[in-house]
This record gives sequence, structure tokens and C-alpha cells, in this order.
Amino acid sequence: MRSPVIVAASWIGTYILIALLPLLLLLVYPAPEDKGFWIDFSVALGFIGLAMMALQFALTARINRIEASYGVDIILQFHRYISLVAFALILIHPLILFVAQPETLQLLNFFTAPWRARMAVLATLALIALVVTTIWRQQLKIPYEPWRTSHGIFAVLAVSLGLGHAIGVGNYLGLFWKSVLWTGIALIALWLLVYVRLVKPWFMLKKPYLVEEVRPERGNVWTLALRPIGHKGFCFEPGQFAWITLDISPFRMREHPFSMSSNGDNLERIEFSIKALGDFTNTIKDVAPGTKAFLDGPYGVFTTERYEDSAGFVLIAGGIGITPMMSILLTASKRKDERPYLLIYASKKWEDITFREELNELQQKLDLKIIHVLREPPEDWSGETGYVDKELLQRYIPKRRGTRQYLICAAPKMMEQVELALHQLDVPPTNIHMEHFNLV
Repeated sequence: MRSPVIVAASWIGTYILIALLPLLLLLVYPAPEDKGFWIDFSVALGFIGLAMMALQFALTARINRIEASYGVDIILQFHRYISLVAFALILIHPLILFVAQPETLQLLNFFTAPWRARMAVLATLALIALVVTTIWRQQLKIPYEPWRTSHGIFAVLAVSLGLGHAIGVGNYLGLFWKSVLWTGIALIALWLLVYVRLVKPWFMLKKPYLVEEVRPERGNVWTLALRPIGHKGFCFEPGQFAWITLDISPFRMREHPFSMSSNGDNLERIEFSIKALGDFTNTIKDVAPGTKAFLDGPYGVFTTERYEDSAGFVLIAGGIGITPMMSILLTASKRKDERPYLLIYASKKWEDITFREELNELQQKLDLKIIHVLREPPEDWSGETGYVDKELLQRYIPKRRGTRQYLICAAPKMMEQVELALHQLDVPPTNIHMEHFNLV
């Protein structure tokens, strides 16, 4: 079995190779007509940007082998940032042309320009629309489902029109096999889109679930319990998550990611504990038993399963970040794990502590120590108050920092503060693992 580090590095190498392949081809097989350094440099940037845009389809396809090396949250973060890099490269491409050859400015006249130039203009406009509606989606008040549909349409237009422009120019793709290569890249990108939008939902449709129970928890949280219908369901590693589609066809692409909160080894019942925070989550309490559901998962590397040799675990949760921790602790309890667990759990009020009673029961079944940290404690409270900071962590985490794995799930600001504090306390960076709430 290959090391996860080697596997992760190989995927990075593959990405870089594919992104730079157009540039390598230009170096090995230069264009028959010498256009000068700046023109060739501009074209190289355009090709690299186009290749990176095509690779975006692979990043968002939830390919299990890739996801298992990094986690969906890291891949999606990379997808967001690398999109801006590709966007910049593609915009710089024509700007250099306009400076090096001012006469090319006339190609911006859409009505008189040749079709290859028109395709370039349309591809750029599609890319600008894609970036603007993504970065400022909330400010523009675009709902998630329509945005996701338009996002895919803009991406397809940008890549396909960009490829059409490159082939139409001809000078750099004059060789037949170069055109075939780029057409192959475009077809693979299109297939990945078809896989995500059609093939995967079809597989989900064949494995439905029914809502068995919706029960209230402390902290305005509702637990959604599902059971598989006509199939065995799936095991998951405690701490992982899945995408849920409720009461509609999975082809509608109205799915939402939530961490499982139940025992990962129980195939017959999967539970998600969801805090009512937005339009969709506020409707969970109204879901009727018997409602059909579909799952895409499991996903995520935020799990204790990868650290079998660890002497124990430090779990740091804030609010609804307790959800994956609950799954970890329940699974450990069922497996009779003898290793020590320390849970540092930050909440606003004592009454808001989700799973408060369940966690107390788990202390009887596990070597589990729980430290509650309240921002608004009751008058008779003698425990920790305020925030999870360096001083608090220093009081409770083991003196031998490297003997434990540290899992953090909370609001972004809390995770940043806790991560910094752990670094200051000499916890090895390789022992710190974080799970983000929001993936969309």
C-alpha cells in the first residue's frame, strides 16, 4: 500500500503536468511562423489558463481517489483560488497581444471580427460572468441552486469557446494531433460534467433512503435519521460527511453537505444532526417521516480512522461542530476503544449544548474527559468560560504534544485561533486536522 503522502504528491504532479502540457508542446514543437517572444508568451499563458479551466471539472467531480488524498474542503478551496489564477492568465493573454500588436484591438469589434475572435470574446465574457457571480453571489442575492446551474453553463461555455478560438487561430495548433489532444481534454471535461449532473444522480436514484425520524436536540439542532430502502446502505469513517437530497429527484442538484453524527459502523441507520441556520436547514424540523432522501457519500478525511497508531485524540468543537465529534465518540464507544479522548467543547449557554446528556453517558463507556467552555455561563458555573485560547489549551492538552491527534471543527474564526494556539504550544502541524462548516 502506497503512502498517502506519495499518493497526494502524485496527484499534484499530475495536475502540474497537465496544466503545463500546452507550454511543453510549444517548446518541443514550436509554431511554424515565428511571432516573437511576447506573442508566444501571451499564447502560452492562454493555453495554460485554458488547461487549468478544463482541470476545474476534475476538481469538482468528487472523484473518490483524489478526494481521499486531501478532503473535499481542501479541494474546493484549491478550486476557488486556482480559478482566479486561470482567470488572470486568460485575461493577461489578450492584454499582451494588444500592447505587442495594437492592430489586434480591432478584433474586439464583435460584428466585423472573424469567428475565432468572436469566440474569444464570448469565452472571456462567460469567464467574467462565472467569476463575478461566484465571488459576489451573496451580495447579488443569487440562490445556491440557480447559481450552481449557471456556474456549470458558464464553465462549459468558457472552455468550449476558448478551445474553438485556439483551434480557429490555427498557427499554434496546426498539427493535427495537437488539435486532437485539445479536443480530447475538452471531451474529458465535458464527460466529467455529465458524470456529475447525470451519471452520479442516476446511481443515487437506485439507492434511496427514507426518513425514519426527525428529533429535536439542544441548541436548535434537529437530528435526521435515515434508513436505506432496497440496499445495504454504506459504512463511513466517523467524522465524514455526505451530500443530502431531500424529497426531490437527485437530478435537481439541490443537495446539501452535512456531517454524519451516528455510529459509522451501523449500515441500517444514518443520522445527521443539523442546526437551523438558513433557508434549507430551517425546514429540517418539518420533514415528515417517510420522506424519500438520496445520499452522495461518504466524503472527507476528517476522521480518526487514519490514525490507528495514535495514543489518543483531542477533539475541539464549537457549536454544531460537535456533529462529527459525536460520530467519532459513538463509533469509538461501540468498538470499545480504550484510548483516551479529550473533548473541549465551546458553546454559548449551558442550555445550548447539543448532545449534552449523550456526551455524559459516553463518559461512562469511554476514557473520555469533557471540558465545556461557555461564553454566557450561569451564575453558579464553576467551569471554563470565554473562548478556547492558548492558556485554556495549555491547561488540558497532554504535555507530550506529539502523542495525540488534534481534530478541530468550529466556526472559521475559532478554528484559526485554535490552530494558531496549538502551533504556539508546539503541537506538530501534521497532528492538527480541521473540518470546515461551509463547502458551498
